[in-house]
Amino acid sequence: MNSKKNYLLLLAVMLLSQVGCSKSGGTTTPPVVPPVVPPVTPTNDMDCWLTKSDQTILLQKQTAVLSFVTTTNSNVNIEVDSAQRYQAVEGFGYTLTGGSAYVINRMEAAAKASLLQELFGTSSGSIGVNYLRISIGASDLNATTFTYDDVPSGQTDVNLAIFSLNPDKTDLIPLLKEILAINPNIKILATPWSAPVWMKDNNSFKGGSLVPANYNVYAQYFVKYIQQMKSEGITIDAITPQNEPLNPNNNPSLVMTALQQADFIKSSLGPAFQTAGITTKIITYDHNCDVPNYPLTVLQDAQANPFVSGSAFHLYAGDISALSTVHNAYPDKSLYFTEQYTASTGDFGGDLKWHVKNVLIGSMRNWSRTALEWNLANDGNYGPHTDGGCTTCKGALTITGSSVSRNVAYYIIAHASKFVPFGSIRIASTVSGNLQTVAFQAPDNKKILIAENDGVGTISFNIKYNGKWVATQLAAGAVATYIW
Repeated sequence: MNSKKNYLLLLAVMLLSQVGCSKSGGTTTPPVVPPVVPPVTPTNDMDCWLTKSDQTILLQKQTAVLSFVTTTNSNVNIEVDSAQRYQAVEGFGYTLTGGSAYVINRMEAAAKASLLQELFGTSSGSIGVNYLRISIGASDLNATTFTYDDVPSGQTDVNLAIFSLNPDKTDLIPLLKEILAINPNIKILATPWSAPVWMKDNNSFKGGSLVPANYNVYAQYFVKYIQQMKSEGITIDAITPQNEPLNPNNNPSLVMTALQQADFIKSSLGPAFQTAGITTKIITYDHNCDVPNYPLTVLQDAQANPFVSGSAFHLYAGDISALSTVHNAYPDKSLYFTEQYTASTGDFGGDLKWHVKNVLIGSMRNWSRTALEWNLANDGNYGPHTDGGCTTCKGALTITGSSVSRNVAYYIIAHASKFVPFGSIRIASTVSGNLQTVAFQAPDNKKILIAENDGVGTISFNIKYNGKWVATQLAAGAVATYIW
């Protein structure tokens, strides 16, 4: 019995002595378990808003993650350099014609209020329009012709005794007040299509020229206009002496040569503003890029030059590089792009490409402080307009009752106005092949790049900034705004 017990005890000791021993005789170590590493989620360093030429995407924020990296690829590079700084931006917008005001004011109150917030507000759903051009008296996109001092044929009013803003107190001025309540800092440029006919040599709204004997009274007409608009709570930031001064065919219109405009500014308009203490800018020309010698002639006049803040352009003829021609001659003077219309016969994709390339990117790369499309709104028949006014000018908006259709000019401007506020500075960006670009730095230091693919195929490219880059692509005819 005892021997059996001793045997079992010895066996147990032997078994216990082997527990915890390795085959090599050492102690075991617990297995090494690698730490759990969560998957790396790329950070989104850049937002992208896109419009495609086929209208399948219209100013939509994209969901693709855009991260700055340093890994190389074979894409072409668009380099943005905020150390190279150019002109300050004053704004992007439209002409608020009398016809625009008319159709907007006839919307149902809630729909109108919503539209004005969308156009001029600062919410995420707004496009942030911050610059407007208006007409002094009627443009051709008013229902009828008028000025603020119309008298019966054969009469005059050299003392401007009957001068009155009343023709615009039904639609334009009340609407401007509503817009200013939304954005009190919006900039307003005003320009006449015609002087009162009794001041002209043909006594007609269409064509003719200002009689030199009436230069002083016409200068006072501008003074009264600015003062009375101010009394309505509307500050006119700038004027041009004449819309399209080389176009006698519009209704209304007035011909004013470069020499005549220089004479009017130096002898009458500039001194009248000075005497009245008016600080509203005087901007010369306001016509096509094919005659840069017009603003150069005005600026070359030693007496007119000090009164002139800059030059304004349209692009129905010529090349947008004309702005740089004037800038290079007078770099201390500002440049403004003030009008380009989209036609009722136009194609969305074609207009999107051409206008973004030339009006938006082109004007900014050639020193403009503004980029303005023409008419903000009209009805389904492209009215109202005067007899002889533009019958094919399509507004950024088509308004039928309280229904709003957003046309190509809406998206052209929105790709800048929504993202590039007043006070932004244009900074350097390269152009590569069919990829057209312009870049800005906003007052909050955000960078904005607007890119347009002017080619026929998708382009893959890098947006390169501070030694890193984001890889992206843009379909043919598409426009994108990138923000970081």
